[in-house]
Amino acid sequence: MKIYVTRNIPASGINLLKTAGHEVVVNPEDKVHSKEELIAVLKKEKPDAVLSLLTDKIDGEVMDAAPGVKIFANYAVGFDNIDREAAKRRNIFVSNTPSEFLSDSVAEHTFALMLALAHRVVEADNFTRAGRYKGWDPFLFLGTLLKGKTLGVIGLGRIGADVVKHSTGIGMKAVYFDVKPNPGFEKQYGARFASMDELLKESDVVSIHVPLNEKTRHLLSTNQFNIMKPTAIIINTARGPVVDEKAVLQALTDKKLGGFACDVFECEPSIDCDPYDHLELKALPNVIMTPHIASATLEAREDMSKMAAENIMAAFSGQTPPNQVN
Repeated sequence: MKIYVTRNIPASGINLLKTAGHEVVVNPEDKVHSKEELIAVLKKEKPDAVLSLLTDKIDGEVMDAAPGVKIFANYAVGFDNIDREAAKRRNIFVSNTPSEFLSDSVAEHTFALMLALAHRVVEADNFTRAGRYKGWDPFLFLGTLLKGKTLGVIGLGRIGADVVKHSTGIGMKAVYFDVKPNPGFEKQYGARFASMDELLKESDVVSIHVPLNEKTRHLLSTNQFNIMKPTAIIINTARGPVVDEKAVLQALTDKKLGGFACDVFECEPSIDCDPYDHLELKALPNVIMTPHIASATLEAREDMSKMAAENIMAAFSGQTPPNQVN
């Protein structure tokens, strides 16, 4: 069987596929395919499976370019880049890679952003590098102590739950909103289920951990920011469009929010979309932006590669992939 990999990834999964006797063709260019390029290469290679990345936009037209494909194995925990209904109509599997290491990595990155924003680490680092530090000052970069503050987690999946666990270690109180309460988790970690409005009103830090879909697009916007404390900070390591960036910018400008940190953007960089062309948030000192690296640990990325390969091999053997999402 032939697998086309849309961009080079860590070797663990590729080696697994090759060891099993499959032919693996990897995009030789370190760049994202445009839709037209992806269609052309799929028509040329005629693969039996595609190992895709979250930067690949895969719709019915792309799928029809490779009628022999049994699975699009997404190298990501998210899968909003793939039209799952179109795949279902064509009897094509779609899978993701919800690695435990990925969850750990994203949770740690979330907490790193939270600490960096509360303690003004990036501001202070820039200040020091610019040669402006002239000596200790009792009012220099006063931050916010997180101990005793309330963390609000929106989405108590694996990552959201890990963020709550980290927060208990420094003495934060935790509330969460999800589709349903989790009494066992509440008992173990002292977290409390709350409605969305209650969570927003009470929280000093709001951390978002939901998938992107039509219900979660702009889940946090002007109406929600008006409910929150003017000192509250928001952390988004989920998907960019879950937060209305223009509304965040306005809320920060109007001093209705205390800060914003994100690892994802409404417009992720691609062939025809660059957030840095228009994103005024970057000019604000109480904003931290990282380039979609929350899962960027060796452990997570290698495990994701292995999981994608295992999903493909399951599809080839007539089994349901372990991480099927359609």
